[in-house]
Amino acid sequence: MDEKQLKKSFMDPILEWARANQKPKEPRLKGLTDSAATDAVAEPEEMPFVVPRQFTGKDYITMLLHVDAEIEHGLMLQYLYSAYSIGGPQIPETYRERVHNWKNIVLGIAKEEMGHFISVQNVLKIIGAPLNFGRESYPWDVPFYPFPFTLEKFTLRSLAKYVYAEAPAEWLSSDDPVAKEINETVHAQASDPHTVGALFKVLLQLIQDPDVISDDAFQPGTYPYQAKFDEWGRGYTGGERGSVKDRFTRSPDVLVAPLLSRDDAYNALEQIAEQGEGDELDSDTPSHFERFLFIYNDFKAILKETEGRFDPAYNVATNPFAGDPDHAGTASNEPADEMEQNEITSEEGILWANLFDTRYRLLLNFLAHSFLLDNGNNNVGSFTPRGLIINSTFGEMYNLRSLATILVQTPLSKKSRLMAGPPFTSPYSFDLPFGEHNRWRLHRDLLVASGNLIESLKALKTQLHSQYLNALQEIDRKLLEAIAQLMQAELA
Repeated sequence: MDEKQLKKSFMDPILEWARANQKPKEPRLKGLTDSAATDAVAEPEEMPFVVPRQFTGKDYITMLLHVDAEIEHGLMLQYLYSAYSIGGPQIPETYRERVHNWKNIVLGIAKEEMGHFISVQNVLKIIGAPLNFGRESYPWDVPFYPFPFTLEKFTLRSLAKYVYAEAPAEWLSSDDPVAKEINETVHAQASDPHTVGALFKVLLQLIQDPDVISDDAFQPGTYPYQAKFDEWGRGYTGGERGSVKDRFTRSPDVLVAPLLSRDDAYNALEQIAEQGEGDELDSDTPSHFERFLFIYNDFKAILKETEGRFDPAYNVATNPFAGDPDHAGTASNEPADEMEQNEITSEEGILWANLFDTRYRLLLNFLAHSFLLDNGNNNVGSFTPRGLIINSTFGEMYNLRSLATILVQTPLSKKSRLMAGPPFTSPYSFDLPFGEHNRWRLHRDLLVASGNLIESLKALKTQLHSQYLNALQEIDRKLLEAIAQLMQAELA
């Protein structure tokens, strides 16, 4: 039994519990007293979930939180890739503002997923569990991952999967014609798609039970090391940033919840679940499900108006990866397999893809490092290590967006009509080295590797983005100077 099969066997009990406790869906009865209505729709009592024998309660909660972290990470990347692909000169002028709004909505949801990802690390931190910055990748056989991890362009089919992933189970099983359409589309793409409702239901049940996880497991002393909204929220609360045109296009509401107690952990997970599915349609703050459904219906309306002749996205590859430039010149009568079709083989494309992946790894390393630094006054010169790491993490978010914008307009190969797209290649390890000096040294090494790629890109005769590359070099130069001070301070 491999690692994925083992993890699946540990989580299957949740799906079995969810099926056993599935409540019958009765229509609301009108014209009855409250008591009569209650009697008419009486539901069987729900049996509590029992932790599998080979786990303690805390250990099982830790595993489920790790799964949730991977789901939040994976969804964030798929939403980002989809949003980055939106655009292009083929979009008729009449529809460009609507499409631009779609892009901002999807990017906003991705930012909120980042908040979920960070908040789950806070829950792991407060219970003294190892953090998880990894993600599920292309092999997919574990429950609760909504559908196979796929980086693909923004289409009605890919959008249907995002609606499905965030949808309440009650809506998916309803008679709503759009729900039936979504189900049919998604099941045609994935043999066993999931929603994460059961996962959150079990997590919320377990984490509030002192017989499952004791009070002393919650460690308020970890508070200084946790992520906090004033550091990571950047004003994204309740749609406060940006102009608000309507309830769907308002700015994102990023949840980053620092925790001191069991109640705080419970509330953080409840808010994550609520922001995904939402309990009330037509609320002031629409859930991810509602926002994706809004785009889906608007997309369908435009397809109807244009008789299906409408494509709001660049023609980017699916699951692109930086390949071997020598492949570009090889001739073969055999049809290319799926991997070969998505291999980036142009020299420029490979360099941009490698630069993107290096900066993606930097972002993950910075984020992981932030949970090892407190927010005290441990200044080194004019900055604190924690402040430097958090600002650098945000800097990499902006860099990834800039690099993705370039990649979706860079051909996959010299003769290809497909564009490259950002690869989001998983690093060989998500673990940071032991010791502060070595962690700063790893950041330095990645910045040096990035600098070598930048020099190679600048050397290309057809380089159109020299100004951006020069600016990136200058930012990196200042960051390397700060890192050198920190490394020296650690040795002192």
